[in-house]
Amino acid sequence: MTPKKPEDWLEKATPPEKTKGIFKLFLGYAPGVGKTYAMLSEGIRRHSRGEDVVIAVVETHGRKAIFELAQQLETLPRKKIEYKGTVFEEMNVDAIIARHPHVVLVDELAHTNIPGSKHRKRYEDIQEILAARIDVLSTLNIQHMESLAPTVRTITGITVRETVPDWVPLTANETVMVDLTPEALQNRMERGDVYTTDKVGQALQNFFRRGNLIALRELALRHVAEHVDRSLESYMSAKEIEANWTVRERLAVCVSSNPTAQYLTARGARMARRLDAELYVVSVDSGIKETEADRKALEANLRFAESLGAKIVRLKGRSVADAVADFVREKHITQVIFGRTAVKGLRKYLYLSAVYRFLREAPSVDVHIVTHEGA
Repeated sequence: MTPKKPEDWLEKATPPEKTKGIFKLFLGYAPGVGKTYAMLSEGIRRHSRGEDVVIAVVETHGRKAIFELAQQLETLPRKKIEYKGTVFEEMNVDAIIARHPHVVLVDELAHTNIPGSKHRKRYEDIQEILAARIDVLSTLNIQHMESLAPTVRTITGITVRETVPDWVPLTANETVMVDLTPEALQNRMERGDVYTTDKVGQALQNFFRRGNLIALRELALRHVAEHVDRSLESYMSAKEIEANWTVRERLAVCVSSNPTAQYLTARGARMARRLDAELYVVSVDSGIKETEADRKALEANLRFAESLGAKIVRLKGRSVADAVADFVREKHITQVIFGRTAVKGLRKYLYLSAVYRFLREAPSVDVHIVTHEGA
């Protein structure tokens, strides 16, 4: 065996060169919660550690604290673009890539660029910068996510003009929730820390009403919780961890075309609400030929489950027990509900046999057997 040279060990110890920049997103639920301040503070900390950090875009909106922080970092000149006789300034993507810092700060991810810019949307600028292996810190308010804009309009009565597709914030390597209670945000408003004093009264009576802020904050917290949940699932999958880490409860209700399925689903929905758990309703196609009436009954049961907020899952497998066990393992389900009507003889034996097979094949999970008198 040929002995290794020192350079061979060094090559093995050297981490591979990154192929893409790291995207860190500061998420808030309303203007004024402190996203830009948090982003600038992060940039200043990294600069103090010796990293090359520059500002591409930071919108101060006249806020003194933001202006003072921004002065501590290098700001790259923006690109001037003339549009309809007026000169606008937009982020200069080519200049950023030519300068090639370690980290660039880009405020307001949902911004729409002036016609004539390199890209239509700022998030597209960021994608190009990340592809050039430059780390990006950016900010976003939850109401600018495309799928949430209709909900925000219903809550606040305000139409959000600038949005980003949902996949954009989901590509963030790290998401930081910049949180503040609605009461604290309203206090900031009243002190004039967010808008000028002449705009405060109108803002507090419209978008910044306490009810609006509570609802928007919940949307943001739910998004971050889902992001963390996906990160945990990815980690457990990568590390081949099959045991259930009961960080959050997940309930699965197994249903068929049986009329008792809606009773089971309602029972599961009540349990899920009490536990603040995710609710799945699972049906398994085992290949057994069904009548048209059975198919219609199953669809009605699944529609009922959707109306209660459940996520519908359709599985295929010759063994119902094996298919459900695989699903429980894959989604890290913590509790499963099976129904049981009052049966005797062979049907009772087959039912108990299927439950026993599930318990044998599934990972550690709580099982609820709900008996219901009926057909």
